[in-house]
Amino acid sequence: MKLDGATVVVTGGARRVGRHVARRMAERGANIVVNYRTSADEAAEAVGEFKTLGVDALAVQGDVSTYDGVAAVRDAAIHRFGSVEVLVNNASIYYPTPIDELTEDDLDRNIAVNLKGPFLGCWLFGLHMRDHGGGKIVNVADWAVDRPYKNYAPYFAAKGGVVALTKVMAKELAPTVLVNAIAPGPILLPEDFTPEMIRGVERATLVKRIGNPEDIAQTALYLIEGTDFVTGAVITVDGGRQVV
Repeated sequence: MKLDGATVVVTGGARRVGRHVARRMAERGANIVVNYRTSADEAAEAVGEFKTLGVDALAVQGDVSTYDGVAAVRDAAIHRFGSVEVLVNNASIYYPTPIDELTEDDLDRNIAVNLKGPFLGCWLFGLHMRDHGGGKIVNVADWAVDRPYKNYAPYFAAKGGVVALTKVMAKELAPTVLVNAIAPGPILLPEDFTPEMIRGVERATLVKRIGNPEDIAQTALYLIEGTDFVTGAVITVDGGRQVV
């Protein structure tokens, strides 16, 4: 698949890694739909930035943890551009939930945003892509689903589900819609990390450094433009942390 002239939807595409990935796709000639929930100003800035690259772009507010939210994003994209060829399920939440302080709301929020949202995206956009000749879906998992650390139980349960979801949807939507996942390691660390915490993360990788959003963007570009023979795969981008 070539991105030039295609339409790409990036959930949570207004900021951080999602915005970087969207920018790289815009540079390849894709029209971009930036989904956001609350980051309206950042989404507007992103749309303006992408339009300077010579492509069209649209910001769509929507809670992608709900059926109606995902359907609204899909419908707005189709209304503007006619069809959607690529979906990047990037929207996510991540915050500590120590088991002794865990609430049912924590569980529900993590499952809704981190698993139900990608499921709805694969389902609703996947059927649209299948009916229009094919497409690509890239989910975002996490390197640590096989080596989870403490205090994030609902998060890892949900992200582990994204791995299974990727394989399931690759089968359900084959052969014309290819579904893969990227499992990032330390790319953009939480803003409250101290210098000592950052150094600890760096030491825990084989390459002894933090990754860059570009690492995720280039992996996404490979899955979309670099090959049409990979589906149901989960590509870990973690600087070797998984094998340390």
